[in-house]
Amino acid sequence: MGENGAGKSTLIKCLNGVNKMDGGTIILDGQEIRPQDPGHAMTLGISTVFQEINLCPNLSVAENIFVGRQPMKYHQINWREINRRAEELLSGFGLSIDVTRPLSYYSTAIQQMVSIARAVDVQAKILILDEPTSSLDTGEVQLLFRVMRELKAKGMGIIFITHFLDQVYEISDRMTILRNGHLVGTYTIDQLDRVELVTMMIGKDMGSMFELDRAEAKPDADTALEASHLGVAGKVEDFSLTMKKGELVGFAGLLGSGRTETAEMLFGAVPASKGTVKLAGHDVKINTPSDALNNRMAFCPEDRKLDGIISDLSIRENIILALQARRGFMKPLSAAEQNELAEKYIKLLGIATPDAEKKIGELSGGNQQKVILARWMATDPAILILDEPTRGIDIGAKAEIQKLMLEMCEEGTSVIFISSELDEIIRCSGTVVIMRDRKKVAELAGSECTQQKILEIIAGAA
Repeated sequence: MGENGAGKSTLIKCLNGVNKMDGGTIILDGQEIRPQDPGHAMTLGISTVFQEINLCPNLSVAENIFVGRQPMKYHQINWREINRRAEELLSGFGLSIDVTRPLSYYSTAIQQMVSIARAVDVQAKILILDEPTSSLDTGEVQLLFRVMRELKAKGMGIIFITHFLDQVYEISDRMTILRNGHLVGTYTIDQLDRVELVTMMIGKDMGSMFELDRAEAKPDADTALEASHLGVAGKVEDFSLTMKKGELVGFAGLLGSGRTETAEMLFGAVPASKGTVKLAGHDVKINTPSDALNNRMAFCPEDRKLDGIISDLSIRENIILALQARRGFMKPLSAAEQNELAEKYIKLLGIATPDAEKKIGELSGGNQQKVILARWMATDPAILILDEPTRGIDIGAKAEIQKLMLEMCEEGTSVIFISSELDEIIRCSGTVVIMRDRKKVAELAGSECTQQKILEIIAGAA
């Protein structure tokens, strides 16, 4: 356990040989080991599943599971055996899928399960899971936990990194807390309650961290967005929404309910095939992200690694990207303007970095998320769409991003906030749109926004 930047990822990279240790020892089965790289660590019995899926989307599911250790027959790859064993392995995870299809055909959740299945199949002694549940829904999490318990019963040691506190208490025996690169302590699960755990993680009392006021529309506020009967064949059905200036609208629903597809449709990443959009009372056509950008719309995507950051560019370059795109190729931002913007948002958002020239790929997940937010804040958006902005980041960074959203609403920005965590949707949103089966099924406001009511609608009970 620990905030972003506490040292969790660095520690597991030492265990699997990505990072070379400056000191200390690793003892496995009574013997000192020094993993040289992830392949060597795997031969020693240490297998790691990282938060960001690092499989090959162009290869089949079966190929991804057995790549580098394919069964052979007559000096050739035995495809029948690979496919049979892949189906057998995944059936233990409750997955019945076509293993000959490319991995990219399947959802992020299934890709994560495939990644875990591959790690388990190498007969590891130690399995390291870095945020394995960040892309899974409740049923898939329970399936993973069942597999974890079975592996534990067979003698496998499991290191489980997560920001979901409830999951820690459900599955773990002990927890080790890190802060600022130092060990705070190791405790059995019954020694600390949640408040004590968070206090140790962040080094200060939770106090007023989550004392937030919902961003509700002011009665006299102008209309910022009117979407009428928008739709994309096979993705979103007949979606309508009216947002006021300074309002925060939360999108709730299960994975696959259509939340992300609706956000992409509004931003023009997937153009609507029907319906109309008005911004500030004026009819507009949003057929591409460029159209959205030119109409002061902004979008932070769900998968920050794939669709958000450009990992080899610096923090400065990532921050100025959207503003430069809107200005166009012929109007480049000067070096002084770029540095001023970067320094402004690094300070404003508390991005942990020695300078603006550090590669964004070297930052923790929470700090990467802040850089993406800075990118869009620099464009002074009227409409900001945030798809899972707090996924996979620590509780302190979550509180900071939630407060930032509400501050932007106070200043007049209208925010669409998508999250799988109902408590933060309810805590922040003046209005909650509920999605099910790729369509909007309800819209709640004020005192109606309770967890029980939202769950009933998601389940189809109301």
